[in-house]
Amino acid sequence: MKEKKGQMDMTKGSPLRMIILFTIPIILGNIFQQLYNIGDAKVVSYYLDKNAFAAVGMTGVVSNMLIGLVNGFTQGFGILVANAFGAKDSRRLKRNIAGAAKLTAGITIVLLAVSLCFVKKVLVLLNTPPELMTPAVSYIRIIIIGLPFTALYNLSANVLRSIGDSKTPLYCLMASIVLNFGMDIVFVGIIHMGIEGAALATVASQLICSVSCFTYGVRHFKEYMPGKEDFSITGYEYKGLFVMGLSMGLMGCIVNIGTIILQSAINGLGPDIVAAHTAGRRLLDILMTFIYTFGFTMTTYTSQNYGAGKKKRIREGVRIANLIVTAISIFLIIFTYLFARNIVSWIASSDMPIITDNATMYNLVGVCFFPALGPLFVLRCTLQGIGRKIVPICSSIMELLIKIISAYLLVSKIGYLGIALTEPISWVVMTSMLTVGYFMAVKDFDNRL
Repeated sequence: MKEKKGQMDMTKGSPLRMIILFTIPIILGNIFQQLYNIGDAKVVSYYLDKNAFAAVGMTGVVSNMLIGLVNGFTQGFGILVANAFGAKDSRRLKRNIAGAAKLTAGITIVLLAVSLCFVKKVLVLLNTPPELMTPAVSYIRIIIIGLPFTALYNLSANVLRSIGDSKTPLYCLMASIVLNFGMDIVFVGIIHMGIEGAALATVASQLICSVSCFTYGVRHFKEYMPGKEDFSITGYEYKGLFVMGLSMGLMGCIVNIGTIILQSAINGLGPDIVAAHTAGRRLLDILMTFIYTFGFTMTTYTSQNYGAGKKKRIREGVRIANLIVTAISIFLIIFTYLFARNIVSWIASSDMPIITDNATMYNLVGVCFFPALGPLFVLRCTLQGIGRKIVPICSSIMELLIKIISAYLLVSKIGYLGIALTEPISWVVMTSMLTVGYFMAVKDFDNRL
């Protein structure tokens, strides 16, 4: 397999250089995505009202669960594609891509049908305030209709990253975000389509992004694209892809179920706290981008090197990635303490103390635990990359349990502070589990390779 311009074979060269160069486009892409989310929220809060702003924020847990499940499956498929790429097995690579495409289509159809039927019932179970129900339902239904476009982009992006191209997904995402923000202003601010206009702008931009990314991959990497014969997938191959995809998708789904339960507790605290959490979460998400993207990189890095049988290189990469995310965490702590209040006030278009104080507190508490969050993503994605599924899933189940306990105990006793403490507590517990799991896997890994 000849390496093309813009493509990266992570089984050779300096691990530090490879990890940084591969991660930078992913970080930029996710920052642009988070900036869009902030811009989207800003447009809604500026042109509409506090309730519309809160409705967009609270439905995020539902859309994130669906998108996270699809992305988790395609990430899992990408692990096997990267493994075949590292092993230089062209036939297996093509068949994995073909199987991934068929499974992604089937999973998306099922999710689309189920979510459209039950989304309103889910919002009721989330204890959605009555004044937010109508705008929330209107917004989330349109977002769900765009799920096939999101699935196509995630599949295309994860396949491209698996074969070492992390730049193309960035370029497609950047273009769609600019278009999305422009359409937000037109649909919401000029045409006055309300919250539905914000949702339509999102779906339209997803369509453009997904088609662009898919088209580029098909044209630029023709030698990796499956032919007609590659789509004759055996049951054994389907099983391998599905199990790996399910492990990644289930992990994300478990985490998001916990987030939904937590959102129910937040909704019970009233619209002002929902608005505060929406603003606070927007900022925390962009700060977390600098951390969790190294997990995406380690999935590709580990999978390629695992396919090539390079165990020492995997261990060196994990050590380097953990050092990087720790250094970044220290910087983000300082940044947050200096600028969080001004940023969340701008996002929410509000100086109300109940909103700015709670949103700021949420970020200050969360960022102090980033030194535990960084290794969490690095170790979890590394274990997935070498085919270790159980410990990452168990750690996600532990996060779910902590969120459930928090929703029913901490929040009732200390209010929104309980929400702010929930995820940091889970990060510490999960990182401890993953550290033990990693060293056990490495010991076994050394014996087998």
